[in-house]
Amino acid sequence: MSTKASRTAARLMLAPAVILLLGWMLVPLSMTLIFSFQRYLPMRGGFQDWVGFENYVRFVTSSAFWPSVQTTLVIVGSVLLITVALGVLLAILLDQPMWGQGIVRILIIAPFFVMPTVSALVWKNMFMDPVNGLFAHLWRFFGAQPALFLSEAAMPSIILIVSWQWLPFATLILLTAIQSLDSEQLEAAEMDGASPLARFWFITLPHLSRAITIVILIQTIFLLAIFAEIFVTTQGAFGTRTLTYLIYQRVLESQNVGLGSAGGVYAIILANILALFLMRIVGKNLDR
Repeated sequence: MSTKASRTAARLMLAPAVILLLGWMLVPLSMTLIFSFQRYLPMRGGFQDWVGFENYVRFVTSSAFWPSVQTTLVIVGSVLLITVALGVLLAILLDQPMWGQGIVRILIIAPFFVMPTVSALVWKNMFMDPVNGLFAHLWRFFGAQPALFLSEAAMPSIILIVSWQWLPFATLILLTAIQSLDSEQLEAAEMDGASPLARFWFITLPHLSRAITIVILIQTIFLLAIFAEIFVTTQGAFGTRTLTYLIYQRVLESQNVGLGSAGGVYAIILANILALFLMRIVGKNLDR
C-alpha cells in the first residue's frame, strides 16, 4: 500500500519528464497561435504587422479548404477500413501453425519500419511508373494499355500506398490480441456445432474490439498528418491535397508563416474533433 511519502517521491521523479513534455508541446503550440495573428514573412524581413483574424478568414474562405478537409477524411476513413479489415484476417492467418511462421510474420510486419518517403518512392517508381513499373509490364503482358495510376486513379493509389504501410501495425496489434484469446472457448463452440463464421463473429471479433479501438485511435492521429506520401507522388494534384499539404502550399506560395499557422490551428481543431468523436463512440470499448 502506497504511503503519502512514496506518492510524493513518485511525483517528484515524474516531474522533470512531465515538465519537459509540456514544454515540448506548449512552446510550439504557443508560437503557432502567436504567428497566426501576424503577417510574418521570414523571406521579406520577418514580422510585418498584427492582422488579427485575417489569416484565419483568408485560410477558411479559400476555395481549396473544404475539399482538402474532405480529402483528408476520405483518406483516413479508407485507410482505417482497409487496415482493420485486412489486419483482422492476417492476424487470424498468422495465428495458425504453419511452416516458417516466424519468417512470414517478420515479412508482413517489415513494411511498417520503412520510412514514408521511401515507401512512396518505391510504389511510385517500382510499381506505378507507367513506363517501367511492374504494373505497367503486367498490363502489357495481358495486352492492355498501362494505367496512369498517379493521375487517373490518384486517390486510390494514395490510399493503397498508405494502407500498405500501416497494415503491419494493425496486424501486429491484432495478432497480439488474438493470441490472448482462450482457445478453450473456441474448442467448446466447435464441439457445440458452431461454424467457423459463427465462432469468428461471436467469439473472436468481440475479443478483438479493444485492440481494434486502439488501432483506430493511434492510426487516426498519424493519418491526419499525412504528407510525405502525397509530396513524393502527386504533390497535391488530382484531388489528393489534404489539409496538411494545403498548409504547406499556402506557406510556400505566400511565404507567410502566419497564414500557415492559422491553417495549423484549423488542423489542430479538426484533430481534436475527431479525437473526441472517437473517444466517445469507439473508445467506449476500452471501458469494457
